[in-house]
Amino acid sequence: MNPLSVRVRDLHVEYEVFTERRAGLRQRMVTGKGSGRRVVHALKGVSFDVRKGDAVGVIGSNGSGKSTALLALAGLLPPTSGEILVAAEPKLLGVGAALIGGATGLRNIRLGCLALGMTSEELDDRIEEIVAFTELGEAIERPLKTYSSGMRARLHFAISTAVQPEILLIDEALAVGDRAFRQKSRERIENMLANAGTLMLVSHSMEEITRLCNRGIWIEKGVLRADGPVKDVIAEYTAASNATP
Repeated sequence: MNPLSVRVRDLHVEYEVFTERRAGLRQRMVTGKGSGRRVVHALKGVSFDVRKGDAVGVIGSNGSGKSTALLALAGLLPPTSGEILVAAEPKLLGVGAALIGGATGLRNIRLGCLALGMTSEELDDRIEEIVAFTELGEAIERPLKTYSSGMRARLHFAISTAVQPEILLIDEALAVGDRAFRQKSRERIENMLANAGTLMLVSHSMEEITRLCNRGIWIEKGVLRADGPVKDVIAEYTAASNATP
């Protein structure tokens, strides 16, 4: 049996959301109560293990807690209680590199890749490859603030996938650009998977999860509902979804 890569035990995540200010004031005036905020209990005692070599698809309806789970694993959202243990630093695709509007695409590549842990020497060796992957042409020398959303997505994807992590977390990051670029993006992800120890993928595409993952986790309303072979978990989730009126 492969060694553990991720261990999650009794994970609870709560966070506050604030209602519209006027609505909060109106509630206090009418009822004498109401703070204009509420607490969301996004994960409720979730536990699972992931071993090196696992590719885990995380499924569930909108607002079920899937993305919250990945943010907690990446260290971007603190647990309210419970335990998260990892064998290496997880990398969340699309979050690691912060883009700067006033900087050129090329400058953003340099800053983003260095922020992700690439050395200056590694970056010098790979900068042309990363630029070519974006297919941005001469626009790579223009400020990011002049880019369309599609151009920004290409640049962000190229930066985020420039580093090979041991634990790769992906949250709906495969649908980037036009059809040809999406295919190229999938091929890059598959190449990363061939070399990465662990994958956890959040996606609403059951086809994508079936193709890339060997195991599934179903989270619904913050609760772990199923964990097992990916086709079995998808079948259970689909049956429950079809049965819901």
